[in-house]
Amino acid sequence: MGALDGITDSVRADLEQRKQRTPLAQLEREVHARPEGRPFSEALAKPGISLVAEYKRRSPAAGELPRGSEPVRDLVLAYERGGAEALSILTDGPHFGGSLDDLRAARAATDLPLLRKDFTIDPYQLYEAAVAGADAVLLVVATLEHEELERLYAEAGSLDLDCLVEVHDQRELEEALELDADVIGINNRNLEDFTVDIARTFELLADVPAGKTVVSESGISSPDQVEELDRVGVDAVLVGEALMRADDPERACRDLIPRSEEATQA
Repeated sequence: MGALDGITDSVRADLEQRKQRTPLAQLEREVHARPEGRPFSEALAKPGISLVAEYKRRSPAAGELPRGSEPVRDLVLAYERGGAEALSILTDGPHFGGSLDDLRAARAATDLPLLRKDFTIDPYQLYEAAVAGADAVLLVVATLEHEELERLYAEAGSLDLDCLVEVHDQRELEEALELDADVIGINNRNLEDFTVDIARTFELLADVPAGKTVVSESGISSPDQVEELDRVGVDAVLVGEALMRADDPERACRDLIPRSEEATQA
C-alpha cells in the first residue's frame, strides 16, 4: 500500500464515523438554508497572480507547524489584511489535525472565498463543505476513478461549489482536461513520497489550454518563485507551510505577492 492509499483509507474511516453522527438527510436540509457563496474561481482569475493562503495545523511531511495551535480567526484575519484573495482551510483530521470546526471558524471571521482542503472521495463531503461555509472543494485526481471524479465535479456544481481539480503528472492533467475543469491545481508535491519540485508546475503548464485558471501548490516560499510563476502565466499560488511558519503572517503575505503601485494606493 502506498502513502496515498493509506491516507484515503483513513479518510474513509473517519468519514463513516461522521456519517453516523450526522445523516446526509440532515445536511441536505441545512444546505438549502446557507447564505449565498463567494466566487472562489473569480477571485483567482483577477489580473496579476493571486494568493490562496492556507491554514493547517500540521502535515505528514512537516509535522506540527509553529502556528498550528493558534486560533483560526487570528491567522485568517492576518491573511486577509496581507492581501490574500482566497483562503484554504485544511479539514482533514487524521493527517493534518484539522476539522470542519476550523472551516466554520474561518467562515465566521472573513468574507473571503474559502476552499475546503481535504481528500474529497464521497458526495457527503460536498454537503459538509457547503453547510460549513465553503465556496470550493478540492478534488485530487490521484485519489479518484474518473467516474468518481466526474460525479463529484457535477454534484459540487449543483451545490454552487467551485472545484480545484488537483494534478501532479501528465496523465492526471489529461483527466482534468477531459473533465473540462475550470480551475486546475498543479501540486508540486508528490503525494506518495512527499518530495517537492516546483518545476512540476512549469512542466505541466505548457499543456494547459488558454482559458483555464491554474494554481501552483506546494513548495512556494519566496517572492522570486511567485514572480517567475506569474511571468509564465500561473494565475494563483496556494501557500500554507511558509505562512504557518512566518513570524508575521500578514507581512509574509504582502512580501510574497508584491502589489503594483496603483494597487497599493487604491
